[in-house]
Order: sequence, then structure tokens, then C-alpha cells
Amino acid sequence: ITIDVAYRYAATPERKFVIADCPGHVQYTRNMATGASTADLALVVVDASKGLREQTRRHVCIAALLGVRQLIVAANKMDGIAWDEDAYRQVVKDMTELSGRLGIESCTVVPVSALYGDNVAERSDAAPWYDGPTILEALEQAPAGAWAGVHGAHHGSAARLPVQWVLRQPGGGRTYAGMVNGGPIRPGDDVVVLPAGQRTTVTAVETLDGPLDVASVGLSVSVRLADDVDVSRGDILAAADDPPEVATVIEATVCWFDRRPLAAGAQYRLKHTTRVTQARVVAVTGRLDVNNLELSPTESLEENDIGTVVLTTASPLAADPYQRNRITGSFVLIDPATNGTVAAGMVGPPDVAPSPD
Repeated sequence: ITIDVAYRYAATPERKFVIADCPGHVQYTRNMATGASTADLALVVVDASKGLREQTRRHVCIAALLGVRQLIVAANKMDGIAWDEDAYRQVVKDMTELSGRLGIESCTVVPVSALYGDNVAERSDAAPWYDGPTILEALEQAPAGAWAGVHGAHHGSAARLPVQWVLRQPGGGRTYAGMVNGGPIRPGDDVVVLPAGQRTTVTAVETLDGPLDVASVGLSVSVRLADDVDVSRGDILAAADDPPEVATVIEATVCWFDRRPLAAGAQYRLKHTTRVTQARVVAVTGRLDVNNLELSPTESLEENDIGTVVLTTASPLAADPYQRNRITGSFVLIDPATNGTVAAGMVGPPDVAPSPD
């Protein structure tokens, strides 16, 4: 019944949870993308009597494209099919194949009856052939926390600090405030200011509580630099030995939200980290079929389509591939006439393996 993303908070003796309840219907694809964009894990409910449907494949696909690498599947309504093990095994087979092609690293399928609570919070005797975790146990055991840092650490991104604010200090001098992602920042680190390309060194990292020896991912800090370089909101301070690529032409994967089709020649505002610039669609190159996970050539994208595009921007962007860094690899497109968000974008092609056939 959810339309907007509904955030709820829960806790067990083991850990705390932030639950983003997303709508399942195809017309609310944008809301699903919103919820998945910061998630550590996706919990997907499948009707075990009907198996995987297009709607399930679409939402798992969106979650994977947005960087979710853990999946728990509730094979629900098992009571309605007399806890048929073959039906459960078919869901496991289909989900394992789908998650493998989408790069999902962990997929746990739990047979449940939401109506009676079987295998949800407490283990049930209704399926003696199942010896895996309950839904709650699987949630409690899943790695989580500092999602941006986990993603960066697993995929090799070094430190990134999109500059949100330039702070003028009493007595002179400036510091540069933003949230750390990709990797930690320390005093003494060599950094490059992008897109300009000026190199300098971090001399101090500070919060309201005082200076830090190291700023971990997800922490909002202000950074003091050794040189009086030109740094503005929208710039990125990046590790000098592993900076993101700076370009004005970007190949990207987008989830298209607008009722009007996306086609070459259209112009939008593009928001990437803390920078906003004008962007033009050079070409729409492909549409992703969520059933077979294959790209087919196209010249336009309809509402709720996922596809690939080429964009050109008025000012250069320092962007990582999305699979490497979820923050510096993501952007949104904004309609300048309505200020509405019309697309969620990820730098690079979709991370989808070819069909085994």
C-alpha cells in the first residue's frame, strides 16, 4: 500500500534497523530507486506460488544497479501451497541466477508464511526440510553500516570530499567542509582539487569537537589545506594518487521517471555531489530488458525505463564509475521548467553479466 518511501525504525537486542518501505508497483519506480540508493540490503517478498514476476525482477534489478549487494528473499505464502519444497527450490534457483547476473554477492531465500509468522521472527516446524535462518536472523547477521565506506572499500575508491561549504576562519584563512566518502582522510594526505587539478596537502581535519587524526567515511568535517588554492562549493578534494576522472562527456545508466520520453537533444540540470551544471542528452543508446537483463538499441526511454545514455555537461565533472563509488558515481537530472527530478543516473554501463545462454 506504500506510495512514498516510508522510513521506519526498529531494534532488536542484536542491532538497530532503518527500514525503507518502498512501493512495488512499476509506476512508482522512482520511489524504489530513492529507497535503494542508500541501502545496505534489500528484503524482497515473492509469492512462492507464482514465482518471480516482472515486477520482482525490475525491483531487484534497480536495487542491484544502485549498489545493493545483499539480498534476502521472503518466499511467502508457503502455507497456501502446503509448504511445497519444489516450489521453494524453484524460487531459490531463479533468484540465484538473477542475483548472480546482477553482481549481488549474497542471496538468502527463506520460506515463510507472513499470515502465520512462520520463519519470520521465529523458526517454524512447518518446513522440516529447511535449515537456514529466519528472516530476522538473516537481517541480524547481514553486514551493514557506513554503506558508502563499505562500498568504496570493496571496490577500490580512495578518499573523496565533495566540498559543500567554504568556511572563512576568524583571523584569516579558509577551511572546506563536506562529508568524507570512499576512504578516510588524514592530516598529511596529498590531495588534488577537482576539476581544476591543483595539488596540495591536508594540514588539519576538524569537527566542532576539535581536530582529528583521521576522518572516517560518513563523517562531516572541515579540511584545512597547506596552500591557498582556489576551492569552491561543488569541487571535490580527492586522493592525489587515485583521483576520479574529470570529463564533460559521460556515459551513464539512468532510471527514467518522467512521463515525457527521454530523447537526444533534451537539456536538463544535472546535480552531481554538490555541483549543479547544465547537461544535454547527446544520445540514448540502449534500453535494459528487466526480464532477460539485456540491452537493446533504442533512441528514447519511456517512463520507468532503465537505459543507457551519453550526456555532455557545461562544466567538467569529477566522477567515478558507480560500481566504484556510490556517491561520486551518481547524479540526478532535473527538469529546469518544473524543478522536478526526472532521472536517477549512475556513471558507467549497467553492471549486468551476459546471459549464460
